[in-house]
Amino acid sequence: MKHLENEIQLDYIRASGPGGQNVNKVSTAVQLRFDVVNSPSLASDVKGRLILLAGKRVSADGVLILEASRFRSQEKNREDVLQRLYALIEKASQKPKPRHKTKPTRASKEERLKEKKKRGEIKKGRRESKDRFD
Repeated sequence: MKHLENEIQLDYIRASGPGGQNVNKVSTAVQLRFDVVNSPSLASDVKGRLILLAGKRVSADGVLILEASRFRSQEKNREDVLQRLYALIEKASQKPKPRHKTKPTRASKEERLKEKKKRGEIKKGRRESKDRFD
């Protein structure tokens, strides 16, 4: 993942929440920008899965934006956001298992038909009792 380093843009912004005396002075939150669509490091199928996995975090022009402000230290937030990016890419790199079509078993078909018959009998019973009172 070291080859991605030059494709990642990190911006440091002020974090909301607790921070003591530094909260309004130090930019500890990290905003990561990674251009998924134009990345030469990723295969096209991985790009597609990454965009699907990231969802709303990908802008209209295909830039993935992640923010980290969990820690009070800028360095820990930087490590956190990079770990999250690498985890997303790792997950997108795994090809989904193909789904194999299966047919219902004979027993399940018979069970379904038995249930249908039972429901029909219940409804038929309701219908007959209604006619008796007319």
